[in-house]
Amino acid sequence: MMEEDELELVEDLDAILHLSPEVQEAIEQVFPSQDPLDRPDFNAVEYINTLFPTEQSLANIDEVVNKIRLKIRRLDDNIRTVVRGQTNVGQDGRQALEEAQKAIQQLFGKIKDIKDKAEKSEQMVKEITRDIKQLDHAKRHLTTSITTLNHLHMLAGGVDSLEAMTRKRQYGEVANLLQGVVNVLEHFQKYMGIPQIRQLSERVKAAQSELGTQILADFEETFPSQGSKRPGGPSMVLRDACLVANVLDPRIKQEIIKKFIRQHLSEYLVLFQENQDVAWLDKIDRRYAWIKRQLVDYEEKYGRMFPEEWCMTERIAVEFCHITRTELAKLMRNRAREIEVKLLLFAIQRTTNFEGLLAKRFSGSTLSDGPGKRPETPLEPTNPFLEDESEDIVSEKDEDLDRPKKPKTPENPFHGIISKCFEPHLYVYIESQDKNLGELIDRFVADFRAQGPPKSVTEEGGAVLPSCADLFVYYKKCMVQCSQLSTGEPMIALSTIFQKYLREYAWKILSGNLPKTNSNSGGLTISSLLKEKEGSEVAKFTTEELCLICSILSTAEYCLATTQQLEEKLKEKVDKSLIERINLTGEMDTFSTVISNSIQLLVQDLDASCDPALTAMSKMPWQSVEHVGDQSPYVTSVIMHIKQNVPIIRDNLAATRKYFTQFCIKFTNSFIPKFINHLFRCKPISMVGAEQLLLDTHSLKTVLLDLPSIGSQVLRKAPASYTKIVVKGMTRAEMILKVVMAPHEPPVVFVDNYIKLLADGNPETFQKILDMKGLKRSEQSSMLELFRQRLPTPPSGPEGGPSLSFSTPTPEQESSRIRKLEKLIKKRIQ
Repeated sequence: MMEEDELELVEDLDAILHLSPEVQEAIEQVFPSQDPLDRPDFNAVEYINTLFPTEQSLANIDEVVNKIRLKIRRLDDNIRTVVRGQTNVGQDGRQALEEAQKAIQQLFGKIKDIKDKAEKSEQMVKEITRDIKQLDHAKRHLTTSITTLNHLHMLAGGVDSLEAMTRKRQYGEVANLLQGVVNVLEHFQKYMGIPQIRQLSERVKAAQSELGTQILADFEETFPSQGSKRPGGPSMVLRDACLVANVLDPRIKQEIIKKFIRQHLSEYLVLFQENQDVAWLDKIDRRYAWIKRQLVDYEEKYGRMFPEEWCMTERIAVEFCHITRTELAKLMRNRAREIEVKLLLFAIQRTTNFEGLLAKRFSGSTLSDGPGKRPETPLEPTNPFLEDESEDIVSEKDEDLDRPKKPKTPENPFHGIISKCFEPHLYVYIESQDKNLGELIDRFVADFRAQGPPKSVTEEGGAVLPSCADLFVYYKKCMVQCSQLSTGEPMIALSTIFQKYLREYAWKILSGNLPKTNSNSGGLTISSLLKEKEGSEVAKFTTEELCLICSILSTAEYCLATTQQLEEKLKEKVDKSLIERINLTGEMDTFSTVISNSIQLLVQDLDASCDPALTAMSKMPWQSVEHVGDQSPYVTSVIMHIKQNVPIIRDNLAATRKYFTQFCIKFTNSFIPKFINHLFRCKPISMVGAEQLLLDTHSLKTVLLDLPSIGSQVLRKAPASYTKIVVKGMTRAEMILKVVMAPHEPPVVFVDNYIKLLADGNPETFQKILDMKGLKRSEQSSMLELFRQRLPTPPSGPEGGPSLSFSTPTPEQESSRIRKLEKLIKKRIQ
């Protein structure tokens, strides 16, 4: 029973002493302790094992027990002290609570007293200010009443005076009085329910209506719609009447302006009727001269009659422009067959000049909102399309670079106000430009045949045909001129004409004048090749023909860049809605084709010049070569042709360096495979012959690496892409010769050496190597069978077929091997 009671007590203690993690963490922060007895996860067994880790430590058990008992007594003393200290805490707390409640009650009583006093003070203030508020309301109402009575007196008197002055036509006094009456009447809008006020308002409206009718009658009497104007200047009455019209309904003002302008321009409609000689386009200057005189006459006679804000001079000019556009459109529609290009351009030029004159004289404030001509954004001056443009015709002379740039001219609000009528007839201009460009291309062809190709390069390093600059300068003139006429469909039609003759220039002038390749070049014999000297040349392009090809290439490159800029400029000139229809990509592709064909011609020429030498190489008796000497005659021949052609091509393509690099790369890609194919034809080859061929191959490799700068005083490093192609191709040729030089016994070593050096799993290539070594057919069969067996099994490619991949020696390793071979050859020569 005692043990059960003890267990229940322990369980109760565990339940009481079990604290939450938050409480335990707070205790640790307030009373930090490293004692294991203070840990929440205390384990008595682990603690005892810590005190007595071994049996020998049990000897100190009495000492440990005494320490624990001492610690327990200290804890009991501390607990006893704390409990005794807390016996009086409850009584002190109750006493403090009672004192706080009494203080709160006293504070509440004081607040209530203050609130009562505040309410009494507020009531007293309201009683004091009640009379003052009544006086304020009375004063405000009295002021409003007096003001309203004054306005009513002014309105009644003003209406009476207005009616009297209207009958007497005293417009000067009416102008000021009417505006005041209208302003006063606005104050009575909320009183319109009163009959007397409504009656005054109706009298004001009647007076305004009467004034409008009366002023229109006065103007009709002074400026009748039919008949000539009365002589003499305007009267003061009409000037004051215009001031009154400003206050009346805007329709009265518009009617006055309309009648006056119609009467002022009535003479114009009579003088320039459709059946009159002066109405045709060749005398269009007379129309503009007439309106200039009329505007001067108006300024002298009627300038002060109308208010300045009416802008009557500008309104007359604008109405003249509208009438002129309508009359010219009708006239040209009826006499369309009589319109010629020069006549049309003359009329457009004079019209645009007049529109520019209007823009300088007037602001365009009377025009309806319409799209103005968007300003041009100048590009960098690199060709005719990027130079500064003048107002009329662009100058062909080069602009001084130090010349200050012209400020941008403001937009012309009058642009197209008359000249828009010419747009339907611009097809005449487009057809004329089509004809002119056709004649220009024919003249270019005739001049080229008469003058011949350029004889030398320019300072920039390439002779660009002068005709291409003339063509694009003419294009620029046409584009600027057409953009001044219209930025709509005519610009699209003009761009189509440009495309047509860009293609014709590319085919007739450029491609049509490329030299034709000579296909009947027969092979040379070994004796003739050995006798070939610097003065004797195989059939190939002359220096003039090479210069011509380079000139055509440079011209095509210039045309390609300028055509791209022409497309950008056309897109700037044309309306935004038509930009997508401007596309010169096909023409740029045509010039790119000319460039590619020119490079291919240069490559074919040099390649064909080297063919006889390679043919001679394949026919030489390499089996009977007894010793290794200097480079063979065929190598000298190849180097001679390279030194003859490449400097000419490089000098003529100095301005287009990238295309010279393309030429070098294409020639190398053509020459090296051809050299390797001829190398396979050299059979059989002795050991000495293979060494001679290896020396020749190294010589060709050196020349090819130096190809871009050969014969040049300025040493320039070849492009890395080109060097990589040469090293890769010629290293393969060297490896072929190394395999040929290797002994074929034992066969396994020979096959493994071939696979390692050439990294070529094609049996046909291996067959060619065996032919070069001069092996018998029986030996070749066993070698081929061994080769197929020794080939490593490659992983299957993406299409399921075998794709061999062998590691090739690095260029550094090959160069070291070549140096060792050169030393060996020198020793044998000595």
